[in-house]
Amino acid sequence: MPNQKLRVAIAGLGRMGKRHAANFALTPRVTVVAASTPDEREREWAAENLEGVKTYHDYEEMLEKEDLQAVVVASVTAVHAEQTLKAIEKGLHVLCEKPLSIDVGIAQSVVDAYNKSLQTHPDQKVMCGFSRRFDASYREAFARIAQGDYGQPVVFRSQTADLLDSSGFFVEYAKTSGGIFVDCSIHDIDLMLWFFGEDRQIKSLQAVGVAAVHPGLEISNDRDNALATIEFVGGRIASLYCSRMMAAGQEDTTEIICTKGSLRVNMEGRKNHVEIHDSMGARRELPQHYYERFREAFVTEALEFTACCLDNKPTPITLQSSVKAVTVGQALQRSLVTGEKLVFNEEGVVE
Repeated sequence: MPNQKLRVAIAGLGRMGKRHAANFALTPRVTVVAASTPDEREREWAAENLEGVKTYHDYEEMLEKEDLQAVVVASVTAVHAEQTLKAIEKGLHVLCEKPLSIDVGIAQSVVDAYNKSLQTHPDQKVMCGFSRRFDASYREAFARIAQGDYGQPVVFRSQTADLLDSSGFFVEYAKTSGGIFVDCSIHDIDLMLWFFGEDRQIKSLQAVGVAAVHPGLEISNDRDNALATIEFVGGRIASLYCSRMMAAGQEDTTEIICTKGSLRVNMEGRKNHVEIHDSMGARRELPQHYYERFREAFVTEALEFTACCLDNKPTPITLQSSVKAVTVGQALQRSLVTGEKLVFNEEGVVE
């Protein structure tokens, strides 16, 4: 139904919620009708910036009073699963920011609830928002490999490296984030599962890290720099790097090495195509934060999620894959803290 508009609510109006609210407000087939947040300042922002959108302090009250079709869950990670479950119970479509949860069991409970809901709401769509899958460059790399011209992918190298934050935000955030691999590397883990295959079995993994500029992270068993090696059954390996101390800006890069060639995404990061030549030399600037690099991917995500809901199309990311991403991230965090190499059995369980 091309003229139908999806009635959407936004849960959470922090940095990510504001971005989703702005994107969905500009999506042609969407009407953003409501938003919820317990933060008074965020509700004031909504009143000033989201014309015609009713704001609520309480998420459940919003679900009860508004005539909704879909919810975008962009609240703090700790309530992702809880808010998603409540929307699923009402038969609503859900786009939940990553991760579904920092706990594998809770994340799986979301999948189980969704599968049960499909029995009475067969057209319901629930998806976790891994934004890089909607980035044009990553999609081109995936499509080229899928064509088979480069042979089989064998080595996957990827990093998420955030601009140095001197405010101490990450030290406080680490208390509920699940750790650097669950929070920061979860995008790289999702890409790894996408390029290697969501069902490919992991043989072993190991992680190491250091708190180089934020020593307070160690109180939460977290680090601001970490490296991981993941070995798959069948001879494929992945190397992941995550950091929270880049001086120049956001540096997110990926390389997929295949038997007949390799593809690289953003290996020479740039904010745009401007080059600066002055007394300090020649240089290009980098994006200063994640959204600046992946702004268009978020727009595409909003457009495609809307089409999935209104046109009953399958979501481009399975919910079970999002659970596996949490499983890998949690295992890497365990290895990071304990120093152990984790070996998996044929059932995918750590021995």
